[in-house]
Amino acid sequence: MDTTAVPHHMRDDRRPLMKRIAQASEPYLYSAPSLILIIAVMLVPLVLGMSYAFRDIQLLNPFSGGFVGLEHFRELAEDQAFYGALRNTLWWTGASVVLQFFLGLILALLLDKPFWGRGIVQALVFLPWAVPSFLAGLNWAWLFNPVIGPIPHWLFGLGLMNEPGNILSDPSYAMWGPIIANVWWGIPFFAITLLAALQAIPRDLYEAASIDGAGWFQRFRSITLPFLAPTIAITILLRTVWISNFADLIVVMTGGGPADRTQIVASYIFTQAFKRLDFGYASAIALVLLVLLLAYSMLIILLRQTLLAKD
Repeated sequence: MDTTAVPHHMRDDRRPLMKRIAQASEPYLYSAPSLILIIAVMLVPLVLGMSYAFRDIQLLNPFSGGFVGLEHFRELAEDQAFYGALRNTLWWTGASVVLQFFLGLILALLLDKPFWGRGIVQALVFLPWAVPSFLAGLNWAWLFNPVIGPIPHWLFGLGLMNEPGNILSDPSYAMWGPIIANVWWGIPFFAITLLAALQAIPRDLYEAASIDGAGWFQRFRSITLPFLAPTIAITILLRTVWISNFADLIVVMTGGGPADRTQIVASYIFTQAFKRLDFGYASAIALVLLVLLLAYSMLIILLRQTLLAKD
């Protein structure tokens, strides 16, 4: 287009408009590489995996891959093994989160007090978080083995067992093995986050409360807990979601056995996908787990917003 044919006053109006468009789009251009990476690495695999839930994807069947609609979900509705894994997931997640939280809170309160060698103790406390989950599961499986591990002999010596045996092979107690390993591995997460929140509390508040005659429990209830509440909410939310999806320890220690007593939904997905090679059915289970965790997350967020609104 010949700009000489455009009136001078129209060219003057167009230049500020183009400049405003360029300025408005500048932040998006800077963030475009990150957005493209997120879409390529996260959203595309997520959408592709969700599409598998509605297709027949079996690696050993060369004729699979067709669209089956809701067939996997109808099969899942009648799958008693899935319901058992769902119950085990509630027990596995609830026990792990509760024990990790309370033990992590106790450690954070202890490490918040100055004492000689606190840096060394902090390093030792946070050490389990640096251990790979596969290696942690393998070590705890050895510890529960009566042939090479001390734990069965300790339990027998305390009178908690009739003979040194492997609780990982006992259907009544097998779940406690991965739970104990998970608690040991996950305590540092709560300890680190809660300790950081504790150190951000102004010390003047404690001094003023002490002058007013408030005891330790009163200071903890009136000062510590209110300041820790936001951190507690977000850490419990994150750990609940992570542990529900965390099958490493169970796969390594028990493989879901004995008799599926330690099979959780995440390990059941692993079994269907990588042992039975049925990626379609595994994707349907994963999609159901995703919906349940999203519902739980939204419930926690709404509950937190309701409590904040009341305050």
